[in-house]
Parts: sequence; structure tokens; C-alpha cells
Amino acid sequence: MALMFPRLARNFARNGYYPTDEVTLSRTLQAIAPADAGMIRVLDPCAGEGVAIAECAHALGRGRVEAFAVEYDYERAEHARTLLDRTLRSDLIDTVITRQSFGLLWLNPPYGDLPSTLDGDAYQGTGRKRLEKLFYQRSLPLLQYGGVLVFIIPNYTLDTELSSWISNHFSDVRVYAAPEDQFKQVVILGIRTRRNDRASAADAKTTRDKLLAVGSDRSVAEELPEEWPFEAYTVPAAQKEVEHFYRISLEPEQFSSEMQRLGGLWPEFDLHFQRAGRQPRQPARALSPWHLALSLAAGAISGVVTSRSGKTLIVKGNTYKEKASKVEFTEDEDGNITETRTLVDKFVPVIKAWDMTPTSETYGCVLTISSTAALPPQAAEAPTDDVSAEVNMPMVVQLPAKPLFPPGQVVMTDGVSQHVECGEFNPSSFLARHFVGDWGDLCPSDKKQNDRALKSGEDRLFSSYNLDKGYEDRHGLPADKLWIITEWDRSVTTLLFPSEY
Repeated sequence: MALMFPRLARNFARNGYYPTDEVTLSRTLQAIAPADAGMIRVLDPCAGEGVAIAECAHALGRGRVEAFAVEYDYERAEHARTLLDRTLRSDLIDTVITRQSFGLLWLNPPYGDLPSTLDGDAYQGTGRKRLEKLFYQRSLPLLQYGGVLVFIIPNYTLDTELSSWISNHFSDVRVYAAPEDQFKQVVILGIRTRRNDRASAADAKTTRDKLLAVGSDRSVAEELPEEWPFEAYTVPAAQKEVEHFYRISLEPEQFSSEMQRLGGLWPEFDLHFQRAGRQPRQPARALSPWHLALSLAAGAISGVVTSRSGKTLIVKGNTYKEKASKVEFTEDEDGNITETRTLVDKFVPVIKAWDMTPTSETYGCVLTISSTAALPPQAAEAPTDDVSAEVNMPMVVQLPAKPLFPPGQVVMTDGVSQHVECGEFNPSSFLARHFVGDWGDLCPSDKKQNDRALKSGEDRLFSSYNLDKGYEDRHGLPADKLWIITEWDRSVTTLLFPSEY
């Protein structure tokens, strides 16, 4: 059938968007055929306006095909929603999708090198860091075994690494040059194969060498034929339901509509979060200060605390175990002295508090609550309020009195929190820089994007800061950068290490 939207079927670049041209699309569709029975499910994780995957669904038989898509751009995603069954407006990296739930993966990803802010964090590999490889890695698990891959990329992307991936993951691999040669695209088709069912090592090496030769221009791929001369690739029926198909963060439009429908979220918080009717059990008698301190130190009580003098603290208690060495000396009848060393478990309560009082001299500082420890000189002049406080980081940086934008709720990931809680890291100076528009160690184009987002108020704000000292995330991986992200609606500001994104 002819394309539904010929005006869209031209190959052009716009913000990394390369829609499949009409000739390449129509010839590729000749190479696929539906299974004899069952519902078929197809996915395009970089769908653009949804034309290519919609045409694919029609070629396979629209009545028995469910077409899914992911698209980052708002206008293109809205257009795709009019053509397809389900469309997510999201970055693929920000989605949760059920694995092995699609019989065909139509992958025409963005072209180009990975941005410096993602370099080495989102991409898992050793070769040249390309967007095409990142999208291949993220979308491959979504294709069921026996499913068909249609992969449209520039030929020079086929380096040793990507060629090896394809030859190891797919069988019956064919590579053709796209009829439209403006962007030197190739069309790769294959069937995802289980490890035990893969071709021999010799066949895989032959496939890899062929792809690598095309990528290095040592060999010219045959042009995609006008009439498909081989048996068509059969797109299998879906083997499982799509239990998860959503973006991790809420779409701004969806959030706005929900707020309007509910008339505001907080007045009905207990109802919508299923807390209505839950009454906490009252203790048998009032807790003594000793019980309160014990519960706080054990982490059973935490959250925002306001003292009598008006200071606001975010409090979290914890208790850890350390080994204490105990030495005993004994003397025998001959006067010989024996030294005995014994390691004894010692439980140490630690209560951390993040001072969030705007008028406080320690605003943004992490305090260690203690009733017995002596105060160091740098903390002696700090207001102690109802508790004695030891300032872990003497370099106190106050946040700006008038930030350039509302910071919203300031939160941090577990990886950052573990260093803040133990007093190893104070993020207040980086927060101060972020709130005044100092975006840190970003490239000039990313800084300009932040400046535009600051003026328009329609996109998130992102800062990246190199850390002088190496830290570890919650998985034990090294982290030498701190990211600070303020969401587009300025409701939340998150501190995280890149590997936790």
C-alpha cells in the first residue's frame, strides 16, 4: 500500500531525527510477513511521528497488530498517538517496558556521538560511544526470541563492537544499502536467537566480518532490492502480555491534567495514597526522652522536625556496629606477663540532621546530633538550639537568599546520601552554584540549553560538577561527578551520581 503521509517520507535531519524515507520503507516492508495466527506486537523506540511503525502494522495486517512507540519530542509524539495503539512521550532511557514482549523491533535511532554528560554512564561498552549503540543496547531486551529486527543506521556506525553484537544476537542477518544514500544508511535485518540456538562460531565470524567490511567501506552493501527475492522474515505472535509500558517520570501534561481533575493533590493526599482510615497505634504510656532518643538513633523515627526556636531539620537516625579492642594483661606464677586482645562489638548511634532553616548560619549543613561529644572550635559559635551539634564540614556555604528559580523539594539518591550522612560530603556549595545558574562542568551547548530552560520554564535544569575526591555509589562503583537535576516544573531538585541515573 502507498504511504499514508508522503509529505513525511523524506529523509532529513532535525535535532537528530532521521525519519525513514518512502522508498526504503516500502522496500523493507516487503521483507517481513506475519505469523499464521495470533496477535502480533511491534515496537518503534524512536518513532518520530509514527509513520514507519504504522505502515509496518498495516503491512502485517492492522486488525491483528498492536503498534507501540516511544518518542521524546512532544509534537511528534502527539502525532504518533493518532496512528498507533500506545505511545509514550519519553526518552527511551527513562522508560520501563516489559522485556521480550514484541515480535518486531523497528529501530531507526538518533545518529551521533553520545553527549559528554552521558559519556561512560549510560553506554555499556568499550568502543566508540554512539547513540545508535546505546539505543540498540536498551531496546534489544524488548524483542522476543524469534522476533525480527529492522535496524537502520549509517554504515560507518558498524565498528567491531556493534558488528560483534549483531552477529552474536541474531541469525539470518542481511545488510543492504538504503536506496536514499544522503546519509549513507544501511538496513540490517535479522532474527533474535537464543545463545544455544546460535550459528556456529565460524558463521558468526562471517557475519561480523561482512558487517565490519560495510562499516569500514571496504565493501559496498547491495542496494535494498525493489522486489524481495528471499523468503520473508516471519514476525511471530506475541508470547507474553505487556505488563509495563510507562515512563519513570510523570509526563508534564498528564500531571497537569491530574492536578486539574483532582483540584489539587495535597488536600486529598491520604485518600489517593490509601492512608485514609489508618490510625497509628498509641503507645501504652508517653515515651520518655530515653525512648525517643533510642527510637531516633535506631532509625524508627525520621523526617522533618521543627524545634521550639523555629529551626527546621531533616533528621535521620542510624546505628552501626564497630569493633572495639579490649586488652587484658595477666601474670603467671613465674612472673611472665601475657597480653590478651579481644575484639568486642560496640553499637554506635549516629543521628544526622540536615539544617534547612533559611535564616540559620548552618543552612544546608549536615549536623551530627550528640549529647556528649565535645564541640570542635568551628562549631562552637554555631547555634546549638535544643541539641549540641558538631558541624562535619567546616566549609559552610550558604545557599543564595534569592535563587534564580524555585528549587522545590531537595532530595538525594542513596549513593549521595550515604556520604552525606557519614559526614564525608557536603553538597551545599554545589546546590548554591546550581541555584544561581552556575551549571558546572558542562559543554557550552548544554549550558545554553539550561539558560533557555531557565527563561522559558518549560524544561528541566541540569548541572554537572567534577568532584575533587572520589566517592562510590550505592553499588560500589566509583563516582567522580555530582549531577543536580531540577525538574521542568521546579517541584523537585535531585542530587545523584551519574551511575544512579
